Amino acid sequence: MAPPEAVPQVPEAAGDTAATVLEARSVSKRFPGVVALDDVTFSLRAGETHALVGENGAGKSTLIKVLTGVYRPDGGELRMTGEPVRFSRPFEAQQAGISTIYQEVNLVPLMSVARNIFLGREPRNRFGLIDFARMHRETGDLLDGFGVRVDPRRPLHTLGVGTQQMVALARAVSVNAQVVIMDEPTSSLEPREVETLFRVIERLRGQGIAVLYVSHRMDELYRICDRVTVLRDGRHIHTGDLADLDRMQLVSMMLGRDLSEVRRSGVTSFAAEGHEAARTPVLTATGLSSRLQLHDISVSLYAGEVLGLGGLLGSGRSETAKALSGALPLDKGELTVDGTTLKRLTPAAAIRAGISLLPEDRKAEGIVPGLSVRENIVLAAMPRLSRAGVVSRAKQDRIVDIFMKRLRIKASSPEQKVGELSGGNQQKVLLARWLCLEPKVLLLDEPTRGIDVGAKAEVQSLIDDLAREGLAVLLISSDIEELIEGADRIVVLRGGAVAGELSGDDVAEDRLLEVLADHAPQPADRDPAAQEDPR
Repeated sequence: MAPPEAVPQVPEAAGDTAATVLEARSVSKRFPGVVALDDVTFSLRAGETHALVGENGAGKSTLIKVLTGVYRPDGGELRMTGEPVRFSRPFEAQQAGISTIYQEVNLVPLMSVARNIFLGREPRNRFGLIDFARMHRETGDLLDGFGVRVDPRRPLHTLGVGTQQMVALARAVSVNAQVVIMDEPTSSLEPREVETLFRVIERLRGQGIAVLYVSHRMDELYRICDRVTVLRDGRHIHTGDLADLDRMQLVSMMLGRDLSEVRRSGVTSFAAEGHEAARTPVLTATGLSSRLQLHDISVSLYAGEVLGLGGLLGSGRSETAKALSGALPLDKGELTVDGTTLKRLTPAAAIRAGISLLPEDRKAEGIVPGLSVRENIVLAAMPRLSRAGVVSRAKQDRIVDIFMKRLRIKASSPEQKVGELSGGNQQKVLLARWLCLEPKVLLLDEPTRGIDVGAKAEVQSLIDDLAREGLAVLLISSDIEELIEGADRIVVLRGGAVAGELSGDDVAEDRLLEVLADHAPQPADRDPAAQEDPR
């Protein structure tokens, strides 16, 4: 079926640079076997918040990297305030007034908060030495405006992911930027931090600074963005006022399908067909405790069901998944898989028992970006594929071919570096790595974080298929709708302990919100340390 034309394509007028601060004219970018950008024209106006949307692989990340000097375009040109520019490296783009906040925090973990914010532009005293007192003072004043209370001397890696993201935001807006590019900036933030971010964006707009906003969260886009540009398969599909599009039209253009197809795929529910879980637990965890992180966690996972794990940031969701996979040392507790108790819970023992974990941070804890798609997929299966220390390439190729087709991984070939793939395809590569081990239990920590609506629907449908095939799935998600639609039961955590469990008709949004509200810490009860390190 031909792509819909619900809204006409509106290319940017190449000659109109009035109020335009950053512009890409007919930009193209090619990689071996892949055209990442094909004659894309795009402009960003001073004082606007402009949404950039598209499926994974649509070209969003590539366009951002061209705009910020990471990649040089193979064709076309860039302009700043009407003048042609060429960026050979990111520093040149920063010097020109383009700041970027990436989904994965790209600061220096071992340096202090203050050093990260002022890196490369540290204040100096009259002797030419770094003026640490002034740097710490100005850092504190800057972070106060973002609602962050943290010692500027504290090493960045000791903070939670959400707080690190706020530090990255503070650094980006503290320079004399004309353009601030935000790539999934709310993916690691608490609701209160999201509100702070939106206030900062409004302040930037008031100062005439242009904001390019990349997010898969429709609520955010429609709340704060003025215009939207849609990319699909590396091509420019549409640019126009976001208010002129309803959500279904926007999704339709992103997917290249008509509205009836989008409506069918967009409401896919993991549990829609109500698969019946056998009531024999595949995994039983009892009394899992780890100092300051988990307190007497007990859960059971059954074959053929999806168990949701809900809670606010800092509730212990990721820590529970890591404990079940042997990645978090425990002070006490017991784990049983298929009736056998694991005497020593380590990652290797968990994998042997049939437990696989897809971690939240795919770049830091999952993919190996410098290795190929093939090498990443078979990484965990190497011991099974080898005989006398020799790994069969034929077996590798057979497994990789099966899972690239099943998961619809988009790559030029199995030998393409996984770091060159879109976020959604990287996530599928990780899923393939663990599925090729034929696990009994699959632990998914934010499996759709940072991926677009098309890839999200594919991952959701895959999870449902896996559960129907008898796999026990633990699903962690910050998206309440995703938990409600995807889970047969939901265990709610708070402060590293079980706060409640929902099943049957109680698996509903109002009931989940009720449990979260009943157990959410009140402002007067908040621990100051928890405020500065929400994760």
